[in-house]
Amino acid sequence: MRRLLLVRHAPTAATRAVSFPQDEPLDSRARARAAELAALVPPAGEVLASPARRCRETAAAAGLDPIPDEQLAECDFGLWAGRSLADLHASQPEAVRAWMTDPDACPHGGESLRAFARRIGAWLDSQARADGRAVAITHGGVVKAALVHALAAPLAAFWRLDAAPLAVTELHAHDGRWTVTRVNCGGCPA
Repeated sequence: MRRLLLVRHAPTAATRAVSFPQDEPLDSRARARAAELAALVPPAGEVLASPARRCRETAAAAGLDPIPDEQLAECDFGLWAGRSLADLHASQPEAVRAWMTDPDACPHGGESLRAFARRIGAWLDSQARADGRAVAITHGGVVKAALVHALAAPLAAFWRLDAAPLAVTELHAHDGRWTVTRVNCGGCPA
């Protein structure tokens, strides 16, 4: 059985501004909050992290030494990186609408939602074949795509899920199938 804890990184300036992220660092307040993760994640098992700075810093603040995993990277937002959603809604409303309604659209020149979800689904399938505990420090989009895949939900469900900063989502794999144990949980014992 695989017990997988997906943890969204601590908040960043982009998170607070509802902006598409760049490779921004955590501030001191976020690092202090990330340190509290040590009480939420099991002390033993495999620890993985997106290579993004905010994920590596979240893990370090929690006293974790993760293995970087490129498959845990957030969606590639292309030209939208660093821009706020409000700004894009004002300047490119049709592009934003297309991106949110057509899973194959990538008006930002990055990764389409379908391609991103396929990448995360393949990673999750590989995790389902493993045993033991694993913690993955990653991004909100990765957590949402993993939930969509685990539940075999339609891709449109991605937009109806939330993954709060530092929240834990737990999945268990039995015979290659996932069970969702808890979602978006902060302060729950691991």
